[in-house]
Amino acid sequence: MSQERLARVLQSTLDAIITFDANRCVVLFNHSAESIFGCSSADAIGRPLDPFLCHKLRGLIDEAIAPNGGLEASPFLWAFDGVIARRADGDEFAIEGTISQVETQTGRLFTLILRNIEERLRAERKVRELSLQKDYLLEEIKEEHNFEQIVGHSRTLIDVIDKVKLVANTDSSVLILGESGTGKELIARAVHANSGRRNRALVKVNCAGLPTGLIDSELFGHEKGAFTGAGERRIGRFELAQGGTIFLDEIGDVPAEVQVKLLRVLQEQEFERLGGTNPIKADVRVIAATNRDLLRAVSEGTFRQDLYYRLNVFPLHVPPLRERRDDIPLLVQYFVRRFTAKIGRRITRVRGDTMERLVRYGWPGNVRELENVIERAVILSLGGELEIGTGVLPEPPAELVGQNPPMRDSRRDVRSEVRTAVYSLEEVERGQILEVLKQTSWRIEGPNGAAEILKLKPSTLRSRMQKLGIRRSTQVAL
Repeated sequence: MSQERLARVLQSTLDAIITFDANRCVVLFNHSAESIFGCSSADAIGRPLDPFLCHKLRGLIDEAIAPNGGLEASPFLWAFDGVIARRADGDEFAIEGTISQVETQTGRLFTLILRNIEERLRAERKVRELSLQKDYLLEEIKEEHNFEQIVGHSRTLIDVIDKVKLVANTDSSVLILGESGTGKELIARAVHANSGRRNRALVKVNCAGLPTGLIDSELFGHEKGAFTGAGERRIGRFELAQGGTIFLDEIGDVPAEVQVKLLRVLQEQEFERLGGTNPIKADVRVIAATNRDLLRAVSEGTFRQDLYYRLNVFPLHVPPLRERRDDIPLLVQYFVRRFTAKIGRRITRVRGDTMERLVRYGWPGNVRELENVIERAVILSLGGELEIGTGVLPEPPAELVGQNPPMRDSRRDVRSEVRTAVYSLEEVERGQILEVLKQTSWRIEGPNGAAEILKLKPSTLRSRMQKLGIRRSTQVAL
């Protein structure tokens, strides 16, 4: 190949090609090198290569060009991922490439062939981030279909929903308090779904389910090599929730060293990946939840007082099921329908004494326990009537019988007198809808209308009313 053709090939390649001597003085600098490094060949040729080298790349080149260096054993030396070079304006970028040598009449020359892989790495990180977001969105969809809505219309629950509406469209931190199984995650989802961030991800972190040593990395991510086993950079949950909401469940289980970083996020809206030095801005709305007494944890020194007050900007207390007994018939109806469809049973009736047992039971596990009891009962019920034996729902201790107030229901007097009565699921639903309609003076649409309280579309509610024969003239004692 002629010198002229060789020169044309060198100048037309997409990779940067730099040839230099044993003193690292540049003798060839092709067009791609000019573009990548932002420097003309006239300014580069005859001058040291050093201004373009960062520490690790300089070390690799020194090792390669040294007498009896790496090139003696192998004609090529790869610059591995993580090696960076520097442009003439000082900007740094990731590279990959090879270095080789050739003996000439004037001595050894070395050729560095490299490419800027910054865009590729950025694209790969974006793909990984989108993949993680996809996983979270799929989880969101799964959760949405497994637990579609907040079920109930008791006064205590409506009070919580009213507060959700007030805080949702702000960016204030929310602290959700309540016993296990009360539906704290569902309330968090309601806050997110009614906020301006609803079209971005809601990222959930179960702080109690993460090993202590991994919480930091899980929340804030880590750089490659930050610790043993950190083979690549990892995007943390806060970074994944950018523009959206992060839900920190069981916040009381976060260790002290991570509490400091959480406080920084809330105060300064920034964080750093583990092993990193560059702060990352955090545009994230924080919702936390716990079943613990955080004030007691503060007094005992296990939870930071300043973090508590940063999280507790807008507290929401989710009532236990024993304080919203009016919702139990509606929840029973909801879970029976859900599990009969899932399991393949056909259950349409609930005995009066069975419903009364469900209402009078203390529910230490709250809605989650009720859900599990109904699922088990649906599996064991072989006929069209829901059967709940003592093996499914324990009988309350004798000293507690009569202590729990009866449910407020249109059939309260009937159930107290005829406890063997049988009620269909449609009758239960009919009673619940009538009660709500009376509360709203038969207003179906609009704020605080029956459809909003029942979490139904107005058209859906009207359809259910027509099917159940509910009309304004319906006479029922509520």
